[in-house]
Amino acid sequence: MQPPIYNHHRLPPAAGSAGPPAPVNPAFSRLNDILDMIKVEFETVGQDGNIWKAQRDEYETKLNQQINELGMIRQSLYELEATHAKVRQDYEAEIARLRRELEARGGAVPVSPREPEPSYPGSALNGDPTSARSPFPHGGRPISSSVERDRKEPLPLSRGPPLPHPAPLASGPPPGSPPQLLSDLDPENVSRELKKEGSDWVAVWSSQSKKQLDVSLVHSLVHETVVCCVKFSHDGKYLATGCNRTAQIYDTKTGAKTCVLLDEAATRTGDLYIRSICFSPDGKYLATGAEDRQIRIWDIKQKRIRHLLQGHMQEIYSLDFNKDGRFLVSGSGDKSARVWDIEKGVCVFDLRIEDFIHNEHGPIDAGITSVALSPDGKLVAAGSLDTMVRVWNVHTGQQVERLKGHKDSVYSVAFSPDGKCLVSGSLDRTLRVWDLSQTKRALDNAAAAPGAKEPVEKGLGTCASTLQGHKDYVLSVAISPDGQWVVSGSKDRSIQFWHIASGQAQFMLQGHKNSVISIDLAKSGGLLASGSGDCQARIWSYGPP
Repeated sequence: MQPPIYNHHRLPPAAGSAGPPAPVNPAFSRLNDILDMIKVEFETVGQDGNIWKAQRDEYETKLNQQINELGMIRQSLYELEATHAKVRQDYEAEIARLRRELEARGGAVPVSPREPEPSYPGSALNGDPTSARSPFPHGGRPISSSVERDRKEPLPLSRGPPLPHPAPLASGPPPGSPPQLLSDLDPENVSRELKKEGSDWVAVWSSQSKKQLDVSLVHSLVHETVVCCVKFSHDGKYLATGCNRTAQIYDTKTGAKTCVLLDEAATRTGDLYIRSICFSPDGKYLATGAEDRQIRIWDIKQKRIRHLLQGHMQEIYSLDFNKDGRFLVSGSGDKSARVWDIEKGVCVFDLRIEDFIHNEHGPIDAGITSVALSPDGKLVAAGSLDTMVRVWNVHTGQQVERLKGHKDSVYSVAFSPDGKCLVSGSLDRTLRVWDLSQTKRALDNAAAAPGAKEPVEKGLGTCASTLQGHKDYVLSVAISPDGQWVVSGSKDRSIQFWHIASGQAQFMLQGHKNSVISIDLAKSGGLLASGSGDCQARIWSYGPP
């Protein structure tokens, strides 16, 4: 047996040995070509990747630089804001000091143009979970989409961006054209026959109806803060205004301030805006409703609180006395209207909203923003954040109407002198006139048959007309003592007079530099009061030209 070393394979012939070369397989050659192409492509992609990476690094470097620059800008803005706040505080303190000096000397006091507007009960429909919307939103403080604090400089009388310049209106609009809204007009381009101007106000009349009313400014009453509410005494001799912490009473003939009512026992921290105000029919008492959820009944002559009515769980936005002054109705963001016995100082009826409206998020806030008693004292109407106007029978507490039509929160309601009509103003920028004649008739019939136990039929009220013309929220409405005119105040800074029968606007009054939060018409006739975020209350006279 041979050793293993000899178990070897035969070696291939040497290169110099004779014989033809081995043939190359074509498939291997094709594979090599493909591999070379892939290698080249890979190297190209790698080079592109390096370029992209370099670009990305460059962009990241620039982005970081910009972020650092934004941080520096933000810090500068914070510092500027702090400096501005200090300067503004010093400025307002100096203005207050100068105002006091002028008042002490009996001089005219200038208007503070930058006073922030208080927040308002907010719309329940704006999707804001806090329901806080300015001009009168809800939740924390009533009347912020947001009534929102308006901290802008006063704008010109024409609100917002410049309006198009229509042709002079002396000849009226072209035939067949739709009626032109007064709020769309530029007072500068209105013919002289259709406007009246004062030093800082202008009234524009409609060219589509006969001029039946004239208007003039009587008094400008300057306040320290926003004027949230205004109300005439029943004889029209006095006007009460509500602002931050104080209620003030003015003589409508002279414009002199006759009384200031301040609750010294109230908390001194933060604001305490008076949202609602109302004289008793005999003029002896003044009811005020404030953010602290309390109603104060003031003895005007003694300047002291006669009753402190407690029970509401949220801010009180509206008050109204009945015709003999024995009862007071209040409306609150806690979804209730309460009827109080003024002599006893107790609540005799708690009218609560129970028919809630639901959307995909659940029940909509139905906080009450405004209440009104019918002239005969049998009905109480309430406007609320859920777009509804509800009406109750005061004597039984039965809800007799739920008037549906507005598309957004209702901020104000007012009865006509005969109690057959109700007007409502809404954040949907419209007013609606409701016919309650059938409701009133059913109520009278039920009162004539005291033995009958059947409740008054519901749902008899109907919408008689919709008044459109404001460019922003309608915050306050009133009806003239003769029942012919509806008046509205809006966040668009205008006041409009409407003919209730025809639904046509008679004239538009631009006399404030901020939202017209509250209006009132004297029951004695001929006087209009307006309160605004521009820290002024104004008294106007109106009547046949």
